[in-house]
Amino acid sequence: MIQKSYVSDRRILTFPAVHPSEDISIPTLLTSLLTLSRSICNFKSKFFPCNKKNARKGIRMIEALEIFLEDIRDRQWILPNHVVLSLSELHLTFQKLQFLLQDCTREGYKLWMLMESDRIATHFHILSKSVATALDVFPFDSVNVSMEVKEHIELLVKQARKGRVEVEPEDKRAMMCVVSILNQFEKLTTPSMSDLKWVLDYIGVRRWSECNKEIKFLGYEKMNEEQGKMELLSSLVGFMSYCRCVVIQVVDNNGDNPKSEEKENIIMSSCFNPNDFRCPISLEFMNDPVTIETGHTYDRSSILKWFNSGNPICPKTGKSLSSIELVPNLALRALIHQYCSQNGIPVPDVGQKNRDRDINKTCHPGSLAAEQTMKMQATFLREQIQNEAEEERNRAAYEIRNLSKTNIFNRSCFMESGIVPHLLTLLLSSSPTTQENAIAGLLNLSKHPKGRSIIVLNWGLELIVGVLKKGMKLESRHHAAATLYYLASDEKNRKLIGEEPEAISSLISLIKDGSDRGKKNGLVAIFGLLFNAENHKRVIEAKAIPLLVNILRTSEREDLVTDSLAVLASLAEKSEGTKAILQNGAALHLSVEILNSYSTSRVGKEHCVSLLLSLSINGEADVIALLVKNHSLMGSLYSLLSEGTSRAGKKASALIRVLHDFCERRPSGFKTSVLPQEQSIHVW
Repeated sequence: MIQKSYVSDRRILTFPAVHPSEDISIPTLLTSLLTLSRSICNFKSKFFPCNKKNARKGIRMIEALEIFLEDIRDRQWILPNHVVLSLSELHLTFQKLQFLLQDCTREGYKLWMLMESDRIATHFHILSKSVATALDVFPFDSVNVSMEVKEHIELLVKQARKGRVEVEPEDKRAMMCVVSILNQFEKLTTPSMSDLKWVLDYIGVRRWSECNKEIKFLGYEKMNEEQGKMELLSSLVGFMSYCRCVVIQVVDNNGDNPKSEEKENIIMSSCFNPNDFRCPISLEFMNDPVTIETGHTYDRSSILKWFNSGNPICPKTGKSLSSIELVPNLALRALIHQYCSQNGIPVPDVGQKNRDRDINKTCHPGSLAAEQTMKMQATFLREQIQNEAEEERNRAAYEIRNLSKTNIFNRSCFMESGIVPHLLTLLLSSSPTTQENAIAGLLNLSKHPKGRSIIVLNWGLELIVGVLKKGMKLESRHHAAATLYYLASDEKNRKLIGEEPEAISSLISLIKDGSDRGKKNGLVAIFGLLFNAENHKRVIEAKAIPLLVNILRTSEREDLVTDSLAVLASLAEKSEGTKAILQNGAALHLSVEILNSYSTSRVGKEHCVSLLLSLSINGEADVIALLVKNHSLMGSLYSLLSEGTSRAGKKASALIRVLHDFCERRPSGFKTSVLPQEQSIHVW
């Protein structure tokens, strides 16, 4: 049986080809070879940003072999068994050539393919030689092929042997032009617009969306490159980012619409059984899914432990592996994160080391060219955002929104350029789209400590609250709430936000009437504000508690329930909060019910026990008397001692002690005990 190789999750210019099984029949092998050859020949109509001649030469070679293979199949000769060796080697080479052609024609990979032209030319040369080697062992004397076919194949083999590694002259010219432009960037010199356009035209990138795909791919390669080409990748990200910002005038982002992507992801994830997201070895959600030679996927840490234990076989199939190469399954990893986010499940932790590495890579531009390019873009966009034309201002705001989204260094450049006051001005724009892009950009900049300070110093709080209350698009209100959350991470800002008229009431309105995303942003913003004691009273007076209790009762999203519990637990830490919560009779009952639920997350249980502990301490005997009557509560609390988070365990221990002390003090006529009969409790 011939195994299928999946290409959607492999790294660029890797060729995980698989040898056909040794016992495969010759007719099956021929059929598979012809299928591969037709697939390769279909690339004739594709655009190649580089190595055009090498690619066409490789395709013509396969076309010639296809005639030979069809002749063998159609005549149904009885072939000697050792012909399988030659055909199997051809099959392996065909697979690798198909992978190479896929990479050369993929959307988003064009600039990198150009800069790797010499490496790609070498691959084409090696594969051509591999075809010649496979045909060398073909038993032509044992097969009744026509002299014409035999001479044709011999000529093909001769040409393959004589071939040399050739980087095409136009590819060299384009590469040198890119290098020259990068050198100009390093010197803060504005490159020729004609040179930039020529490079983009050469590799076939003419639209904003195409440019954006290039940036995303290069950024991914940069994040996953440990050494070697990091500096070049960083420079190329800067190159394409500059082109997207300065050269391309029209934004066509339909293919990158966040709503479309979110909808697509939901559809994709709904097709999966959640068990598909679990590692077959550990049975836990996979942190870093990787695919091995057999096509099966495991969590990286689990399969590495398996291999390190001396097991060079696939755990699911038991098949021996010729290679233990691990290919990151990025598509599955994205689906797992999407599923966890949608269902309120904590996203698998990729490890502190990886997080530190990723954060470090976004703090530094990676190369001098990337650093200077970003500074030039920040200056350009600051000038554009002051343009009187609404279209130009909106486009500039959109670029700022994109560039500041994930890169810490970019945010620093924008703040140094003095762009924040101009973004704040755009919050008053009459254009809904401009307002949305401006507040989204400010949200990204508010993640930086200096950005938070600049926003507040430029009277940004009033403007942001204005968008929160009366934003022309619901998305703008969502962004405004999230911005307040980040601003509230600074202690002095919590007080200022709380004192801002209608800030808290507008957040409560968003929680009440907004979408699930708006509710979440509103909840986390309120939670951040509660770190300031003066805001507790304001939140209670805004009638937040009935709203939070209603979410506990009706919401099907675990993350919203968890966030509501967090806010209630924070409010209950003060006596006025406990009093207000207890006035809502359902709050205590719902909290116990959620704590006892098997499906509640560990974080949710922690907030539950924290809420119940505060209610017990501040509400005293009446609350405790109600809790001791719930016989299932003690079992849930004991479970938290061993299965919950460390903080949940400490709070569960404290609540058990409170309930135990109450039972010890109550009248002897009250027979019911809340404590397990054969367990002792130890509170440290």
